[in-house]
Amino acid sequence: MVNRAGLMGDMANIYLNPSVLNTNWDELPQIISQIKADSDFVHLDVMDNKFVPNQTFTFERAKEIISKSTLPVDAHLMIIDPDEMAPKYAKAGAASVTVHLEAVKDFARTINEIRINGAKVGVALKPKTQLVDVIPYLPDLDLLLIMTVEPGFGGQSFMEDQVAKIRAARFEIEKLNLQILLQVDGGITKETIKIAKDAGANCFVAGNAVFKSENPNETLQQLRAIASI
Repeated sequence: MVNRAGLMGDMANIYLNPSVLNTNWDELPQIISQIKADSDFVHLDVMDNKFVPNQTFTFERAKEIISKSTLPVDAHLMIIDPDEMAPKYAKAGAASVTVHLEAVKDFARTINEIRINGAKVGVALKPKTQLVDVIPYLPDLDLLLIMTVEPGFGGQSFMEDQVAKIRAARFEIEKLNLQILLQVDGGITKETIKIAKDAGANCFVAGNAVFKSENPNETLQQLRAIASI
């Protein structure tokens, strides 16, 4: 059952946020409509070819996608200037805006401006970033994203050495009695979603596993079923 309550819904639920990174961007409205019944959010990977070695959507293009999407948009900003741009994505209507801890310069101001502009706040960690670096900020978050690939390109393999970080993040979240989604992004497939779920994740970004399959909706249903066990 797809949860439409928003990012602060029941933390026991499983959330599936398909990434449209490697789809046909000219057909995004149709693609998003196609997966609507079996998705919770659509994950929008924004890259600037500076913070990561790839470029995807400009802000103007992302704003257009957000305005036309029939699913709430989970915007993941892999950019060098999130302090300036993240509030703009919130104001444009993104349901959640995730910034990278490695790129944010004024964390308190940036997350406050994301929130006052109407979006939930997420922070992402690259594989080499230590969990301890984000622990002081956990009470201010709605979502923590653990990258299980190096950000920049879709189709990479799940980095199993990040499982310990997922498990440790779940421990810290529960120790502080927080209602935070623990999201995993990178190499999520029918095989790896169970590994991530068992480590404590409850929100999953899947790209190629969904859109390179013959039936994206059936794949999403299978992923949800596996993660719900």
